[in-house]
Amino acid sequence: MATAIASRSQAPVGLIHLSLAVGGFAIGTTEFATMSLLPDMARDLNVDAPTAGHLISAYALGVVVGAPLLAVVGARMARRTLLIVLMGLFAVGNALSAAAPGYGAMMAFRFLSGLPHGAYFGIATLVAASLVDQGRRTRAAARVLLGLTVATIVGVPAANALGQLIGWRSCFVIVAARAALTATLVALFAPRDAADPQASPLRELTALKRRQVWLTLAVGAIGFGGLFAVYTYLADTMLAVTKVPQATVPLALAVFGVGMTAGNLIVPRFADRALLPSAAGVLVWSAVALALWPVAAGHLWSVLVAMLLIGLGGSLGTVLQTRLMDVAGEAQALAAALNHSAFNTANALGPWLGGLAIAAGYGWTSTGWVGAALALAGLAVLAVSWLVDRADRRRR
Repeated sequence: MATAIASRSQAPVGLIHLSLAVGGFAIGTTEFATMSLLPDMARDLNVDAPTAGHLISAYALGVVVGAPLLAVVGARMARRTLLIVLMGLFAVGNALSAAAPGYGAMMAFRFLSGLPHGAYFGIATLVAASLVDQGRRTRAAARVLLGLTVATIVGVPAANALGQLIGWRSCFVIVAARAALTATLVALFAPRDAADPQASPLRELTALKRRQVWLTLAVGAIGFGGLFAVYTYLADTMLAVTKVPQATVPLALAVFGVGMTAGNLIVPRFADRALLPSAAGVLVWSAVALALWPVAAGHLWSVLVAMLLIGLGGSLGTVLQTRLMDVAGEAQALAAALNHSAFNTANALGPWLGGLAIAAGYGWTSTGWVGAALALAGLAVLAVSWLVDRADRRRR
């Protein structure tokens, strides 16, 4: 299959992966930079910090809704065409976010911006994996997702610094421009594939009949929530607990991005050999790193170490992407897109639970305990998935 698709594209595989990763860079910038700019957005939109946090949830809800919806609706489209359409929609949503006149409009535009997120990553990773051998699929998916992790090193800190300098709206203007660039690169270099004549919305929906698909999605929706519980309130925690100038926040964001990128480079090499053990290892690592956050938040140097360790846990998404390829059968597009619905469910769940802990008076650092509990809960679901998988193999 990889050879067949590659033969219809004159561009090198590495260039195709890079083009797809540019879209990940745009998505990563808007997803994570919005969290880091929440204090500024709250002031400008005349709401408090917990209320401004709902903008994160609105984007995440857009991903949760849009990923399965657009994957099913676009089932009969050529993947190249669908990717271009998705990036066009993403550009429009972020351009509107930059011009939002108030909090209500901003909520609506963040929801719109989130709609193409999951479907883009799902289809892009399928295209990337189709161009390489079976034993390198996780690394191919990681190349696409490297765009997102590199965004946390370069794009997010730059957007945060620029937001402090000339206003948070500039972040969304830049993201819209990057999305338009991605659509252009995909049009130029992505394989000119034909639509699958056997594809249909009904075939994609068969993924929902597979319990391993649901269990894998639950691992991501729960286990990844811990990272977002801490990251969403990182800026507020550093200002209130670490007591550093706001200009220091981009440094912590960049270190977090270094951790995510390192994890996305290292873990897929192990995952291509032992998928489920790699996922379990990442969740255990995350639980320990997040549990250290309440202790680490008091000093800048320990905050940076903690952010590096927590960021390494971001590789879970890539590992679970390959797991879904294995358990989805013929419904690859929907399952791949749903992975990002799951992670943005985590993006809503983690900040919500973290916000509840803060509002209950447990302090800004309580998000670390919330995060550790979520990582361990995700590990428990993964154990159930493994047991079910083993029982099914024995029956066969």
